[in-house]
Amino acid sequence: MSLNDSPPRKKSGFRAALEFTGIPPSWFDKRPRLPSRNWLIFLSVTQSFVAFYVYDRHQSKKIRQEYVDKVKHLAAEPLHSLDFPRTVTVYSAKWPGDDDWDRGSRYFRKYVKPIFVAAAVDYTVVAGKRHGDLATRVANDIKTERRIALGLEAPQQSLLAPSIKGTLDARRRRALDGGTVIVGRPAFKEYMAGLRRGWTDSLELVDKDEQLSRELESDGHFDEPETSSSLDPSSTSSSSADFADGEPLPTPSRLPPSRAVPGLFPPLSAVRPSSPSTSAPAQTRDAGADVSPPAQIPPQPPLLLVPFVNLVGIKLVPLMIWDFFNERQKVRAGAEAAYRLVSRATRPLERAADIVDFDVSAESYYKSSTAAFPAEVQKARAEYYKTLPEKLATARALARGEREPTKLEIEAPPPTEVELRAERLKKETRWKADERGWNLVSPDTPVEWDERWEGGALEVFVDPPESHWE
Repeated sequence: MSLNDSPPRKKSGFRAALEFTGIPPSWFDKRPRLPSRNWLIFLSVTQSFVAFYVYDRHQSKKIRQEYVDKVKHLAAEPLHSLDFPRTVTVYSAKWPGDDDWDRGSRYFRKYVKPIFVAAAVDYTVVAGKRHGDLATRVANDIKTERRIALGLEAPQQSLLAPSIKGTLDARRRRALDGGTVIVGRPAFKEYMAGLRRGWTDSLELVDKDEQLSRELESDGHFDEPETSSSLDPSSTSSSSADFADGEPLPTPSRLPPSRAVPGLFPPLSAVRPSSPSTSAPAQTRDAGADVSPPAQIPPQPPLLLVPFVNLVGIKLVPLMIWDFFNERQKVRAGAEAAYRLVSRATRPLERAADIVDFDVSAESYYKSSTAAFPAEVQKARAEYYKTLPEKLATARALARGEREPTKLEIEAPPPTEVELRAERLKKETRWKADERGWNLVSPDTPVEWDERWEGGALEVFVDPPESHWE
């Protein structure tokens, strides 16, 4: 043994026992050392993000529980056997530039609903899938209630059973006692527009499809093209050989049977066929057309205005990350809003403070591409009408027997003229609805206002006094 050789280190009993388990001996000779600089940076950043996330979620639970404890005693209050729980209606609308139309209602369910559940407040969510849907729904509901109150329309059968739904007056009292929740500025604009239309527009029942169909009849897109033979009088005698029964082509009698589409004329006729024996009786005028708008609007359910911003687009990714680690702010905002409704503290709606200023900053987060929405609708309409003449010519040629269908047309029959008319009606209905809806939620459009709302017809929930329930 040389002088430089050192005696082997005596193994401890613990190490000898571990070696017998099959662990390689080289593992016991390794000495721990600090990670490299890159690993230290990675671990520090990762642990920081994890710490921020855990802290934020812990604070969110703490804030939510704080407000739950404030209102949970209401759920324990006894309810009379003939009474109903307090019920509110929640309205949310499609956010401009986002294909996911349900973001507003999901925001309500996540941040506002827990407080309602703790206070035994029931709710009904009404969400608009397209711009303008919410305004139409609100207006139609109000018109229906007005017609029922005037005796122009019979209430639903369920409304006649007090044991189930109560009388109309009882349902209205429940609505006034509950309230209305508006999530976000787009929903606020649509709700106010629907509220004004419901109390201003005529109560006459109008078939929208029939009305639009009549408007589209005179646009010329389905007119027969003028040919040289039709303009030449001498062609009348030469074309008489083409008539088998003295009836010019095309006529409904020479067309194959097709399914009738409500609101549409027969495919190739210029006017509706009528005769003294077959003409329908004249329609009676709807009594709702003679009803004038009321001079004063009755009290409406108080409004709970819930601010809501939906971040959409690549440019807002930094804000999305910031929101992800600051969810406690949304939890507090939602809990405070719900607490205002539960506490029942209200004040009259003010045009300057509420109508103009409510959540107006949210419109600055709209995607810049939303400004081109009307142009996109016009582009889609132009592209459709560009291809319509060719489709219409094919449908008429096949219906008249002017040519035989091709192999592809036999395998996949092209649309008939009736189907093209129905398709055009459906597209125009959607395009016009989208244009009207965008005009409601556009940042350039102010919130609609009616002078009859002044004087206490509309109220908003506000923060209760500090001593409330103490």
